[in-house]
Amino acid sequence: MNPLASDLKVMLPDGTSRPLLTYLMPSAVLMLAAFLLMLSMFLPYWSMTMFAPQYPKGLKVEVFVNRLVGDVQEIDALNHYLGMPPLDEGGKLERQISMAGIIVLGLLLMAAVFVHNKWAAALALPALTFPFIFLADLYWILYTYGHSIDPTSALGGAIAPFTPPLVGEGVIAQFRTIARLEIGFWMAIVALLVLLAGLWLHRAAYKPVVEARQKNN
Repeated sequence: MNPLASDLKVMLPDGTSRPLLTYLMPSAVLMLAAFLLMLSMFLPYWSMTMFAPQYPKGLKVEVFVNRLVGDVQEIDALNHYLGMPPLDEGGKLERQISMAGIIVLGLLLMAAVFVHNKWAAALALPALTFPFIFLADLYWILYTYGHSIDPTSALGGAIAPFTPPLVGEGVIAQFRTIARLEIGFWMAIVALLVLLAGLWLHRAAYKPVVEARQKNN
């Protein structure tokens, strides 16, 4: 940032002035929030590891916003005996639109930089709710998946419908599971916190401008 910015002043409509840095800071913070959010889509958001006597090292699947990686084929082979669909059937639509959706959220945050009134918060609202929408959607996918057992399949009658844990440990038949939120999700949370700070700075910067303009009219 230009070191001279702290010495430069912005004249308000009522004749008062404020440091230019007051208006540069919210723009920089909002841009940082957009960058962190868009960077998060290249990192895993959630993972589950399944342990059993025959799998002492565990079977792990990592969930990115647009794909699944890990021991997907092995887990699908086991779930076949329960008549359950392949793992990538769950949330297929979400994964197809996720990258474009996050980019749009980032662009909305960038657009908020150029909006100098309360509507900047409206542009930021979708990004603020994104991590919580992800969690709600993931829970629904896990619930739907765990309740898709075919009772007529080879082992379908041996296991009752279940919901894998969103976070923490669980038990599914002979498997012990550990689910955790991964770095991509936490980066989205950091982006949310940075965004809140940016909105606070934005309001502190531009609310006096709006009030000065109203006073001057």
